[in-house]
Amino acid sequence: MDKNRVTGIISLCAVLLSSGVSYAQQRQELLDGQAKVSDVAVSRSENNVFVAMDIDVSSLELKTEREVVLTPYMSNGKDTVALAPVTVAGHNRYFRHLRDTDLPEGALLYREGKTSVIEYRTVVPFEGWMSGASLSATALVCGCCGAPVRSEESLISHVSLEPRRFVPSFVYMRPRGEAVKMRQESGRAYVDFPVNRTEIHEDYCGNASELAKIISTIDLVKNDADARIVSLSIKGYASPEGPYDNNVRLAKGRTATLRDYVCSHYAFEDDIVVTSYEAEDWDGLESYVRNSGLPNRGGILEIMGMALAPDAMEWKIKSTYPDDYAFLLREVYPGLRRSDYSVSYEVKSYTDLDEILRLLKTRPQKLDLREMYLAAQAMEPGSDEYNEVFEIAVRMFPDDCTANLNAANTAMGLGYMDRSAAYLAKAGDSAEAVYARGVHRALSGDYEQAADLFKQASGLGVEQAEAALAQLEALK
Repeated sequence: MDKNRVTGIISLCAVLLSSGVSYAQQRQELLDGQAKVSDVAVSRSENNVFVAMDIDVSSLELKTEREVVLTPYMSNGKDTVALAPVTVAGHNRYFRHLRDTDLPEGALLYREGKTSVIEYRTVVPFEGWMSGASLSATALVCGCCGAPVRSEESLISHVSLEPRRFVPSFVYMRPRGEAVKMRQESGRAYVDFPVNRTEIHEDYCGNASELAKIISTIDLVKNDADARIVSLSIKGYASPEGPYDNNVRLAKGRTATLRDYVCSHYAFEDDIVVTSYEAEDWDGLESYVRNSGLPNRGGILEIMGMALAPDAMEWKIKSTYPDDYAFLLREVYPGLRRSDYSVSYEVKSYTDLDEILRLLKTRPQKLDLREMYLAAQAMEPGSDEYNEVFEIAVRMFPDDCTANLNAANTAMGLGYMDRSAAYLAKAGDSAEAVYARGVHRALSGDYEQAADLFKQASGLGVEQAEAALAQLEALK
């Protein structure tokens, strides 16, 4: 092999090894300590394996016609590949090899007593079986004319040649607490009324269970010692059939009746319960039609887009598409007659860790992000419980930047790259979010974009960004 080419390969190997994963072990002795191997490093690129070691031959003493041939090799017990051999020769054997050029291609030749430490560097093509191989060496002592005198084998190192990957360090943000913790419990009730009437009959149709839903929602908050009801809102809806003015009367009257029913069960202040109404729920009807498979869906939507009065719009749909209208009247309109209700309440702040942990499992909506973060700090980072806290947090606060950033970190740690990308899209533009996007790119193999993001994050003060950049440089 051309000497300049050998030198080039050895230099390339040294550079790559300096940034690769090293597998070092205690100093290994050969030939009763006459040769010592140290500073072993093995790494791989996509297609090649790089091997480096220092071979100390300062204690080796050879007669003029003797030589030692050291041949490193990789083996998994079944497959074996020999690496470039090293020959250390006595005076006469050394010059004979120079004269005869009889050494194998790639072999290294040294003269005994002239070199103390051989900096061995070589490269071989990577094969799949090498991932779990070991690095060993044979030491063969030869006498006059190359006759074998002594031979031994020795394990140098076990190696792992799995491709190296970016190993992230996640940066979580400590969220701020809420000065006032306002929460809301909402529901929807389908209370039936006799035709064209506004009074409530608890035993009419399914009213008993629908009214019970409203009461149970209110009781859930009212009976909670940690909560204080601030307001109760009720909004009544009617469906579009019939004259609009009559629907106004029905929606308004039925909502007022429902308010009176609720107030009869509680001693609320007058300003606590707030009502509103919508005479005809055209938005709800349009939403259904738009997502339906009605034969004349497009035509009905076109009519709804016209600047028509409610009664005129209903008549036009009914007269133009009578079959579709009959279906809507029978199957859809009953669901448009409803009452939406919500209870807004204030919750106290929590500092007791045991109480916070209990609420995480039972009523996480009562906690704010700061309280959830406190709970996570008491857990093992990366554990199932730890990760679950941040998933709960982003579920309770789906639009909060900090909640999304922290959830993105846990998702990346679990390998859920698509989920983490969705969280990062809502994580804002903080320094920590920029860094997390860099981590996501690095884990996805886009090292160039990752490096740009890490540089930005470093400039914004994220300490971990410099170490991440160093990792990327080592992986190139």
